Amino acid sequence: MAIEERFGKVATTEDTHEVSETGAFVRQDNHFVTPFGEGEGELPVEAGRYRLIWTPLCPWATRQVIALKLLGLEDAISVGKVSPVRTENGWEFSLDEGGVDPVLKIRYLPEIYAATDPEYEGRATVPTVVDLKTRKVVNNDYHRLTNYWETAWKPFHKPGVPDLYPEDLRTEIDELNVILFHEVNNGVYKAGFAQSQKEYEAAYDVLFQRLDWLEERLSKGRYLFGDRLTDSDIRLYVTLARFDVAYYFSHKTNRNRIADFDNLWNYAKDLYTIPAFKEATDFDSIKRGYLLGSHGHNPYNILPLGPDVSIWDEPNNRDEKFGKRI
Repeated sequence: MAIEERFGKVATTEDTHEVSETGAFVRQDNHFVTPFGEGEGELPVEAGRYRLIWTPLCPWATRQVIALKLLGLEDAISVGKVSPVRTENGWEFSLDEGGVDPVLKIRYLPEIYAATDPEYEGRATVPTVVDLKTRKVVNNDYHRLTNYWETAWKPFHKPGVPDLYPEDLRTEIDELNVILFHEVNNGVYKAGFAQSQKEYEAAYDVLFQRLDWLEERLSKGRYLFGDRLTDSDIRLYVTLARFDVAYYFSHKTNRNRIADFDNLWNYAKDLYTIPAFKEATDFDSIKRGYLLGSHGHNPYNILPLGPDVSIWDEPNNRDEKFGKRI
């Protein structure tokens, strides 16, 4: 039996339920939002109990992997990876032997969503956290998931890891993260998936106004909060890493490349020198995911040869401007 018959055809970002009457892209809400913690009804923090599903295509998923690597949680959280090219049947474990996740024993991510909640009608999204004891999806809330790794999972942090969500900055980080989501992270999708010229242009203008603002902010400090690497830097980085290789073309966000900004570009290259960021950044997967398959509107599946991503390894000027990294 075809997966569409068993679980329903997976929605794409261009389906009408994610587009307003004016043609604006309106991203679906996250469905599984139970937090990790020690309170009643919260997800218990137990090493080895959960599996995080991601793809290097997705910015929301990639920031989870960056956080896990920075915090030393890779031994506590199991990680599975789906192909960056999303099929009509949803995210597929085609990178694994036999095309099946070795732990969950499924071929397509929607299978575990259907097993968790047969009434669920939205897209099966990444990141997805699955409870291996119950074999159910327990969280796909990319808005807060890195914050849980940074706080609730502290007992499993390795010694000497950065405090990515310090208590004295949490209010400011949360406020900035809301701006980053609406105007930058999701801003590129508001432009790229708009179905009217008016909504596209509105999203385009907001995006580049905010990038100009961030360019100025990053002229005053190495990171978004001075010399302190935080959760906000992870969130901004994942969009910057996808911008020139994909969004500039695929999402029609083509006023400037990130490489045309002095501070944003050197900031992004500086973060890329940190192993957690570099190891989670797969430029080939990013290009394939956005330009091939159901994402790409590319009927002949022609993969562009450029741009040259070796420039990410070129020196940056952040030490010169702000001193050696702490």
